[in-house]
Amino acid sequence: MEMIVTRAGFLTSVQDLGRTGFREFGVSTSGALDPFALRVANLLVGNEEGAAGLEITLGALQLRLNDERIVAWCGGEFEVQIGSRSLPAGHVACSQAGDELKFRPPQIGCRGWLAISGGVGVPIVLGSRSTDLRANFGGFDGRVLRDGDVIPLGPRPGSPIPATRISSWTASHDWASPARPNPILRFVRGMDWTRFNASSLQRLTSEPFTASPDSDRMGVRLTGPELSRAANVDLISEAVAPGTVQVPPSGQPILLLGDCQTIGGYPKIAHVITIDLGIAAQLRVGDRVRFSEVSLGDAHQLFLQRERSLERFRIGLSLRDQ
Repeated sequence: MEMIVTRAGFLTSVQDLGRTGFREFGVSTSGALDPFALRVANLLVGNEEGAAGLEITLGALQLRLNDERIVAWCGGEFEVQIGSRSLPAGHVACSQAGDELKFRPPQIGCRGWLAISGGVGVPIVLGSRSTDLRANFGGFDGRVLRDGDVIPLGPRPGSPIPATRISSWTASHDWASPARPNPILRFVRGMDWTRFNASSLQRLTSEPFTASPDSDRMGVRLTGPELSRAANVDLISEAVAPGTVQVPPSGQPILLLGDCQTIGGYPKIAHVITIDLGIAAQLRVGDRVRFSEVSLGDAHQLFLQRERSLERFRIGLSLRDQ
């Protein structure tokens, strides 16, 4: 019950839905940068939604599965093959023992999430199997995967689909393939919104920003119009979270992601809403992005609508198994 990493790719790590309840001790959430995509992929293969899978960055990943498993993935526009068959995002396939699973570099976006029936069976650390790449714990030896790694898998749940085909049914396209060219990220105002001058607030929502090379799982540094404060005063460090948009003295914003620190002293101009974090996770160097303000009430409603849709999807999958 294991898989072999024959080619590890640029940055592949074990992630689940994250490590919660420890931010007060300075422990980052970690987890899949698009938790919803991982939830959908897990449901497709019959796992619990929080089962650990693989987060693939920029492709070039090749795995060999040593027993029969159901597999599915969601994320950027990767070309994925299982054996000689193409496996589109949001579809399900049954891998036979010895099958190779290959992720080629994506055309749009940069990350994908692979779920395997039974989940990745690495030890639980602080309530999660996620890899904290900065603190070097959790996941598989606290690090990214390397060529030749042998990754344990959990027991297979449910019954496999016929091995001769890829499923014709699929998850919603927006769930399976959240990457967008020139995306628009919706946000609610941050705690320090009023600390910025009117022209900076206008530029935030009217001009594009570009993802810089100095970006990682901790956050995306953006270049574009300078966002200036009305007055330069020292701020007390306060809690931040994935989605927070901070503005350092350079005036170039930083969009925080899942491996972000737990507190920060830069002013918080905005916070990207939960359902758009998956789109933010697909930003790669050179991508252009815009911001659009929504109300907190709208953000809550959009989140609840997606959760209700996921519940219907969950029920639909359960009916397929009967």
